[in-house]
Amino acid sequence: MFQDRATVQQTLNAGFHGQSVLVAGDLILDRYIWGEVSRISPEAPVPVVKILRETSRCGGAAHVAVNLANLGLTPRICGWVGEDADGALLKTLLQQAGVTTEAIHALPNRPTIAKTRVIGGRQQMLRLDLEQTDPVSEEVWTTFVSHVMEQLLKEPRPKAVILSDYGKGTLAEPVCQAIIQAARSIEVPVLVDPKGMHYDKYRGATTLTPNRRELAEAIPMAIGELEPLLAAGETLRQRIEADFLAVTLSELGIALLEGKGPPVRIPATAREVFDVSGAGDAVIAVLAAGLTAGFSRLDALHLANLAAGVVVGKVGTSPIHRDELLAALSSHAALAQADKICTPEIALSRVEAWRQKGERIVFTNGCFDLLHAGHVTYLEKARNLGNRLIVGLNTDRSVQTIKGPSRPVIDQEDRARVLAALASVDLIMLFDEPTPLELIHLLRPDVIAKGADYTEEQVVGGDAVKSWGGRVALIPLEPGRSSSTILHHIQSTQESELKPCIS
Repeated sequence: MFQDRATVQQTLNAGFHGQSVLVAGDLILDRYIWGEVSRISPEAPVPVVKILRETSRCGGAAHVAVNLANLGLTPRICGWVGEDADGALLKTLLQQAGVTTEAIHALPNRPTIAKTRVIGGRQQMLRLDLEQTDPVSEEVWTTFVSHVMEQLLKEPRPKAVILSDYGKGTLAEPVCQAIIQAARSIEVPVLVDPKGMHYDKYRGATTLTPNRRELAEAIPMAIGELEPLLAAGETLRQRIEADFLAVTLSELGIALLEGKGPPVRIPATAREVFDVSGAGDAVIAVLAAGLTAGFSRLDALHLANLAAGVVVGKVGTSPIHRDELLAALSSHAALAQADKICTPEIALSRVEAWRQKGERIVFTNGCFDLLHAGHVTYLEKARNLGNRLIVGLNTDRSVQTIKGPSRPVIDQEDRARVLAALASVDLIMLFDEPTPLELIHLLRPDVIAKGADYTEEQVVGGDAVKSWGGRVALIPLEPGRSSSTILHHIQSTQESELKPCIS
């Protein structure tokens, strides 16, 4: 769940306030030949693709920059292309997307890196790569680094630098180190989408975003079980002095490694996967955007995870768009609300995570049948007593024991779901006992809140909370607002309508 969903949504709506981000790395042209397959070739056992159309898109570091532009940021890009038609087309595509291309230089004796994919229906049939990856001259690298340094100091200065390494020769170790050291010296974070086995060239970067296979290659170790791999990843993080690693795990989501206890896992959100190409570009672009906006690492990664879930549902290298991400965020909000209704095991893990961050936990309980403004105000005041609010909710059987066979009016599933929609409520636990005493001993809250129609001595669990250093808080109730009053009004209205007319 997001730690500050409101700020994330406001910032996304505002296009991240147009912040400047510098992207450096391998520039690639992605070309697609779209067709249909209806038969197998008589010449060889291969499908025959009837070509319907061709499209070209930005790939590699260029695709990262387009993602940033689509989110509302102002990206600049550094890299090289060939002096050829593909290079000219790639620059044009970038400019049309709103990316500044003045730091791209053309090399006369080197082709623009191009990947041509043949698509039959929604299935990739073949990929053709045009590239030359042998080392360039020292002069080319010197010019490249010089362009990066100029862009770092150009106003408005970038709020982040992304190194997009596709292993095509642009980001050699001396180049990476020069950029990282220059950026960190002026307190600009550096995010790296890494490639290859030698991560020492990224030493000192703020974060790296390897996928599971890339991390295993860099360690090196077999992909195998996830937990040993992530433990080795944490050792790697410490060795290269990165602030944190964000390891993308395909259908398992993203893992955050930052040396503060076990990895934090963010579950995947994609419902259907058609093509994973470009997902890593979306992740690093959205992560960088979030960090420039001041999001916590977790909120930035949650948003990046949503972006990945959107782009893998498309065919071909497709960037994320701000409207798509806003829609995904709204959809995730509904899921996150339902996710507040917890079993004891999940509740304990969340409470422990909150405690590790020093957050103050408040507990209250009730039936919350026919939720009204008095309830909402009460819960808001309870939440203000700490950082997190847990609501113990009476089950239907428990409510009947307390209030009689005619109650509750609303069943427990619906009461829990409505409570979950309130921003003031962080977690809901149903309890079947006459009192929530077992829940209180299980969760050990810092504050127990109850309405001021109780005395402190009458609050169930109050003595227990005080025994471990907590306190009891009595909250004034809104006058004239109660479920009983609402029910009485409804019954009176019905009786009035049923009375026969007397003429």
